[in-house]
Amino acid sequence: MSKAARPSSSDKVDVPAEIPPTEPERPTLGHVPAAAGGMPAIVSSMRHALGQAGLVRGTRELLLLNQKHGFDCPGCAWPDPDDKRELTEFCENGAKAVAEEATTRRATPELFAAHSVSELATWSDYEIGKAGRLTHPMWLRPGATHYETISWDDAFQLTAHELNALDSPNDAVFYTSGRTSNEAAFLYQLFVRLYGTNNLPDCSNMCHESSGVALHEVLGVGKGTVSLGDFDHADCILIIGQNPGTNHPRMLTTLEQAALRGAAIISINPLFEAGVRAFKHPQKFWRWFGRGTPIASLHLPVRVNGDIAVLKGILKELLAAEAEAPGSVLDREFIADKTDGFEAFASALAGVSWQDIERESGVSREHVQAAAAILQKSKATIVCWAMGLTQQTHGVAAIREVVNLLLLGGHVGRPGAGACPVRGHSNVQGDRTMGIYEKPSKAFISELSKEFEHAFPEEHGLDTVEAIHAMHDGSAKVFFAMGGNFLSATPDTTYTARALRNTRLTVHVSTKLNRSHLVHGSQALILPCLGRTEIDEQVSGPQLVSCENSMGVVQASSGNLPRASAELMSEVAIVCKLAEATFAGDSARENKVAWSELANDYDLIRERISHVIDGFEDYNTRVRKPGGFYLPNAVRDAQHFATATQKARFTVNPLPKLELGADELLLMTVRSHDQFNTTIYGLSDRYRGVSHGRRVVFLNAADVERRGLKHGQWVDLISHHQGETRLAERFMIVTYEIPVGSAAAYFPETNVLVPARSVVEGSNTPTYKTIVITLRPCA
Repeated sequence: MSKAARPSSSDKVDVPAEIPPTEPERPTLGHVPAAAGGMPAIVSSMRHALGQAGLVRGTRELLLLNQKHGFDCPGCAWPDPDDKRELTEFCENGAKAVAEEATTRRATPELFAAHSVSELATWSDYEIGKAGRLTHPMWLRPGATHYETISWDDAFQLTAHELNALDSPNDAVFYTSGRTSNEAAFLYQLFVRLYGTNNLPDCSNMCHESSGVALHEVLGVGKGTVSLGDFDHADCILIIGQNPGTNHPRMLTTLEQAALRGAAIISINPLFEAGVRAFKHPQKFWRWFGRGTPIASLHLPVRVNGDIAVLKGILKELLAAEAEAPGSVLDREFIADKTDGFEAFASALAGVSWQDIERESGVSREHVQAAAAILQKSKATIVCWAMGLTQQTHGVAAIREVVNLLLLGGHVGRPGAGACPVRGHSNVQGDRTMGIYEKPSKAFISELSKEFEHAFPEEHGLDTVEAIHAMHDGSAKVFFAMGGNFLSATPDTTYTARALRNTRLTVHVSTKLNRSHLVHGSQALILPCLGRTEIDEQVSGPQLVSCENSMGVVQASSGNLPRASAELMSEVAIVCKLAEATFAGDSARENKVAWSELANDYDLIRERISHVIDGFEDYNTRVRKPGGFYLPNAVRDAQHFATATQKARFTVNPLPKLELGADELLLMTVRSHDQFNTTIYGLSDRYRGVSHGRRVVFLNAADVERRGLKHGQWVDLISHHQGETRLAERFMIVTYEIPVGSAAAYFPETNVLVPARSVVEGSNTPTYKTIVITLRPCA
């Protein structure tokens, strides 16, 4: 394939995996627990926290985690209680996240001197992560085999030189992960836009972009419309395309409280995960015994990518019940006053047959009717979802269908009801609020331009997938990442690796070594930064940063540990130093921003934020209030819908029909219980009965038997997309409770199977939940 060419439907590509397909031993398959939590969760938390951080250090960090006077969890974005918080306000995976950051292990220059880049690339992601905290800025010279130390000044000068040598600012890409604080994110986007581009792809492009697109269209706000307190008033909580027990474990406490007071909880997911079966609260020992608190009142085992079909079935049943007893099911007043498009929606739904619904969903009509009966009685319904919806081919349409369901009963903008997209990373929502977005609104650019007296670019930039293509075809030449593990998080691993290798320079601001550092441009920099757990001491004294959780609460975060190395800089300081180096001698931009003053005192950053972004008035005072403050939400607070029609919008979404070949399966990528995003904490998945390995594929026993295979056998996974094939080698079959025709396997190992051109319609998110595969036996 030529350097400038992108894959076309006629290309025949057999792509090897970038992650080594070997593991230290054969995965062990054991008992699948009937409940999440309990004593095993405590043992796991302590083993990770104390094993990496030590007894005193680890315990102290856990007791500060998610406290009003402590630091925000570097893991998921589930909100903290507004009022009283428990002494141990953390979950098992939060403890693992803190252990990873507070570890006493160090990835020193000696590590890089002893191991070449090519040798490090043969390590598993687990082994790479366990190397420890980065301690010094590192540079890989052009043609070199090993990283070596570089001074901070030289690193900034090198980066600035490469940026200023580009023909256009649009030849650079500036990526952001969801861990970056509000303060760092605001300065980062300010620097990038002052540099002259809106090429600001971020991890939202790969997770909840579909949510933002759909919710903006139909509700006028790209965020959820509930607070944590709403769960105390919900009659029904629908969890669809989400696994709370592994991805957002603290959510289980909220669900347990709802279940105990009698709320109905419906689970719609290909896997009946342990966390929605039952929960044993780890901090309430009297609940460790027995079967735990049942969570889901009903589970619908939908086939992969069949969620729209299930939702249409529920909607048909609700309309039928309303026809039998007018006024008893639908909120007619809300529909008439606050919505539009109902008649077209209802007419289109009438034309959808039950035969198609059952075939596409894999769920019987009786199961769908049972869910509709529960929803019919509910006067306050919350729908929660995550990647299971957003990363399927029709993810935007699926979320529009969720909103159709909420609108029928008026379940928006009142207590106990609303839309709840559950964000994955701790400040991914805050980063977007701060302006980390490749498609900024004209209003945002206008306010930014007014505050800094500069004409910032309005032309839309590149999202994550577009950035990969641009690097691959040579039009993007410098890649800068503020956090994250870009290679392991993105699709089409080998294609993305080729794209990164095609650049002049790759720069990664990181706390720990990851695989993206080992797949680089002509030269590469690793810039080590402070973590959430560490004291951020600047000229004006210790600094606090702030984050926004899944429900729009902005709160302070202050670390307490000494920095892992005297060489570390904060993300804020890195941005400011880079900006000074880049704009030095440029009379039009050099003095637009007092970068050194902002780096010395983060209150000054928050003051500028308060002038630009709505809802941040008196930011410095409000963020210091214990527990923080809520950002305004027009839908939640006032049932105001800033859509094209100023009303909430019913939509017509065609029923997807997916035709699979006789030997084909539909694969979705999932996390194990021993990972967070691309960080691998361990090689076990306790809630699915897998230990000592990750290269497994979960299949229905009937699918295994039909192919003449057997449980425990090794197979290669081959994906198929528009005539292309991609290969992920050596996965062990695990027969599991999953719908016929569906399969599941862990990412990032299976990201190699996701074509970079297979994206969600409307959001351009990679389709990690719609991968057509076949199986090939291997030795």
